[in-house]
Amino acid sequence: MLTFKLKTYISLILFLSYISIIFFANWSINKWGIVSIGLGLSAPAGVYFAGLAFSIRDGLHEFSNKIWVSIAILIGALLSFLLEGGERIALASGIAFLLSEFIDFAIYTPLQAKGKITALFFSNIVGLIADSVIFLYIAFESLKFIEGQIIAKAYMTGIVLLIMIAFRFSKNYIPKNSN
Repeated sequence: MLTFKLKTYISLILFLSYISIIFFANWSINKWGIVSIGLGLSAPAGVYFAGLAFSIRDGLHEFSNKIWVSIAILIGALLSFLLEGGERIALASGIAFLLSEFIDFAIYTPLQAKGKITALFFSNIVGLIADSVIFLYIAFESLKFIEGQIIAKAYMTGIVLLIMIAFRFSKNYIPKNSN
């Protein structure tokens, strides 16, 4: 059982991480534009940060609530407005993260009872698709990079899921005494 103090620290770390990842997703688009993600596909450079954002968001849900998640999205988007020429990206990002947040919340919360990994998997899949469609349409007025967006975000969700599964197995594994 986590103490109130530890839960507060974890919440703060996740809150600041979520703000940072939103900002750096937008910064990377401003810096590198469109990048190859493999398989002959391309996507805006922020796609990898955005893919991690869904898992951080779910963690923030675990330790706080949707109000703090929404505040983090707004702060991340507002900070992104400071990027030179990044206003449209910041607006698209803020709207996409907020809308996909509500979609994600509607899926993640009821699935928590079935387990965190199941909830993370399904909420991230739906959230990353919704976020990709909304973001690309507002930022670029096109869904040209939709396949690259979805696949790259799925890469990142997959990495987080593998880490969670490995952690769960390592926590449950107790080596036998060899004496």
